[in-house]
Amino acid sequence: MRLGRWMAAAALAGAAAWAGAQERYPSRPIEFVVPWGPGGGADQLARKMARLLEPELKVSLPVVNVPGATGGTGMTKLLSAPADGYSISVYIADTHALMATSSPRWKAGDFVPLGIMIRQPSALFVKMDSPLKTWADVVRTAKASPGKLKVAILGFGSVDDMALKYMETKGLKFTGVPYAKPGERYTAILGGHADILYEQPGDVRSFLDQKQMRPILIFNRERVLPDFADVASSKEVGLEVYLPQFRSIVARAGTPPQQLKTLAGAIAKAANDPEYYGFLKESLALRDSFIPADQAQKFLDGELAALKSFAAALKKK
Repeated sequence: MRLGRWMAAAALAGAAAWAGAQERYPSRPIEFVVPWGPGGGADQLARKMARLLEPELKVSLPVVNVPGATGGTGMTKLLSAPADGYSISVYIADTHALMATSSPRWKAGDFVPLGIMIRQPSALFVKMDSPLKTWADVVRTAKASPGKLKVAILGFGSVDDMALKYMETKGLKFTGVPYAKPGERYTAILGGHADILYEQPGDVRSFLDQKQMRPILIFNRERVLPDFADVASSKEVGLEVYLPQFRSIVARAGTPPQQLKTLAGAIAKAANDPEYYGFLKESLALRDSFIPADQAQKFLDGELAALKSFAAALKKK
């Protein structure tokens, strides 16, 4: 009888311990997917956030770079993992644009935003000693020799690609050359394999500081970046194309609500850390970039609607 009672008590204790282990989250490393190669803005964001999140979540967040298909390969990896809160990913405007320009293997309802982390305008850059000194030089060359100027972009169907297609409707034909890895894009410019780079200012900050690259056009309605007050905005030169870049963090849909809450809370806390504000400044991003999880889906929906509208307008031209 005593043995039977002991076994029953042991079983109950084991069940309680199992339930406690199930409730404790996170209890092991969380994989942080970056759908791009090392060195670019998405990679920089993931590594900064991993460092800020580890003390709060009390687990490591190893960064895994999975470049390819304008972010599609990385998204496939995220959505192939269990919806258990142990895989998250950087998700950016260029990958979001695929839902406006093509038919990717996922849809908006397949993932949940945990926070919009960075918002900033994009720009066109040239090598410091490029013969293209001003935007007028670019226009002159593009019109005289359509397709001659090569522009290093993220990939076909990306925001970069959409911007080039828009400019073609204005008589400016470029040849877009896709590079999935940021380092390859930068090498292409510095090595003379491409003439122009489509990128965000913060991503090439080191090249700007070292006087290896310079901006030639900012895609925005006005000159919003103090560091480039002398660089023309796209609106100034008659180009109604803005398509600002954003970088967010997402998890797979179906992840338990409590785990999403834990992740979103930790991310919000990290986003208000002075170190993160320093990162935004270094990245030449908007100081008020962060949008918390409870408002992030509305932001993504608005961005997708704008991208679809822009893509539809391009087809009519």
